[in-house]
Amino acid sequence: MAENDATPTLPKKCGPYISSVTSRGMNLVIRGIVLFFIGVFLALVLNLLQIQRNVTLFPPDVITSIFSSAWWVPPCCGTASAVIGLLYPCMDRHLGEPHKFKREWSSVMRCVAVFVGINHASAKVDFANNIQLSLTLAALSIGLWWTFDRSRSGFGLGVGIAFLATLVSQLLVYNGVYQYTSPDFLYVRSWLPCIFFAGGITMGNIGRQLAMYECKVIAEKSHED
Repeated sequence: MAENDATPTLPKKCGPYISSVTSRGMNLVIRGIVLFFIGVFLALVLNLLQIQRNVTLFPPDVITSIFSSAWWVPPCCGTASAVIGLLYPCMDRHLGEPHKFKREWSSVMRCVAVFVGINHASAKVDFANNIQLSLTLAALSIGLWWTFDRSRSGFGLGVGIAFLATLVSQLLVYNGVYQYTSPDFLYVRSWLPCIFFAGGITMGNIGRQLAMYECKVIAEKSHED
């Protein structure tokens, strides 16, 4: 009888996951896969907007997808999205500052919509010069952070992601992998860091929201135990 009482029972419901999936490692893998495919989808959509306005140009021999995007772009963006989405909640736990601002899926979806709108503006809206465009996108990106994040860790990671991603883009363009039309910030456009910053905030919010389900699973399992 004592052995039966000591045997833990698994929770009957575990959010969106299968009830038997309760280990932190497995939940981490599931979140990474979900974030990867979200990143791939956004990369295809956003890259199509850029190419339609000839903002980015790829060599003809590497244009292989129906979205006129180089084959390596979606996997790279998906991998980066998975890393960013997993890094944000990890940093929150490390700093002991759980992010509680607007933690619902409706807010996350609005954040995604604003990010797509910022990217759309960079490709579709005509400004007098690149400086005016860059300042406008910078204001919109910071506004996105203020509206959907407001955490110091989110802002710091966003700036770090923007710097690193811009550096990688500079190296890729320098080596002839692809190119930007009318570059004004070394080999790329001056507004590119704003897009990376907004993208980092967006994927961070998605990652944080997905991480809430892991906490829910662990809490339910502890309660059942």
